[in-house]
Amino acid sequence: MHRQRSRADVVSGHCRICGNKEVKPEGKVLPAVPEAVLKRRKRREAAKAARLQTSIKKKTQYHEKREEIFKRAEQYSKEYRIKEREEIRNIRMAKKFGNYYIPSEARLAFVIRIRGVNQIAPKPRKILKLFRLKQINNGVFIKLNKATTNMLRIIEPYVTWGYPNLKSVKELVYKRGFAKINKQRIPITSNGIIAKGLSNKNIICTEDLIHEIFTVGDKFKYASNFLWPFKLNTPTGGWRKKTNNYVEGGDFGNREEKINELLRRMV
Repeated sequence: MHRQRSRADVVSGHCRICGNKEVKPEGKVLPAVPEAVLKRRKRREAAKAARLQTSIKKKTQYHEKREEIFKRAEQYSKEYRIKEREEIRNIRMAKKFGNYYIPSEARLAFVIRIRGVNQIAPKPRKILKLFRLKQINNGVFIKLNKATTNMLRIIEPYVTWGYPNLKSVKELVYKRGFAKINKQRIPITSNGIIAKGLSNKNIICTEDLIHEIFTVGDKFKYASNFLWPFKLNTPTGGWRKKTNNYVEGGDFGNREEKINELLRRMV
């Protein structure tokens, strides 16, 4: 009578008692790692590779965009210098031959509201609303033509305006610039905000916006409407007399290039 085999009697597949080989049941060999884990690992690796590709693409686009912005800024700077030197050369040539040089008429104006809502007739009130000058010390850029000049004459007792130079335009946009995006007032803290609103007009950075406004380009309407009306401080030292014209020692009306001096005290 054979005794019962124990685990110790079976060594490396052989039985010590009867000497027969241990027969293993035939069947499918299970993998070392479950299939669900392998699939999950594969999905993670594919997602990681996709993220890496997207990141590389974004970095490449970012650097290309930065290069484009620098090129545009250099081009605009060169354009401004050439224009300034041309003005100086024309003045010197006219003086040399005993003539007077008359510069071309200004195409850009900056309008500031200086009076409130009391005792304003309906027509001036409507024009002020059209120019988006709804509060005291609000300012906007206006393209000068026959229509806007006539409107400025109608609202002259309530505003002061003049012809801003490049420095004034830059200071206003950089220090007081706010964008209008989805009817919200958003501070211009990066070029991405400008690109978001005006990239379809080929305006992708702050220098593009300043150039479009200062030169009164084809996209001036969109650039001006993109900017929220500037909210300025009361000028340092206060106003002189709001009810008198500027030429009479007051404040309202056209002050031409002297608007730049006023803006230094209000920005």
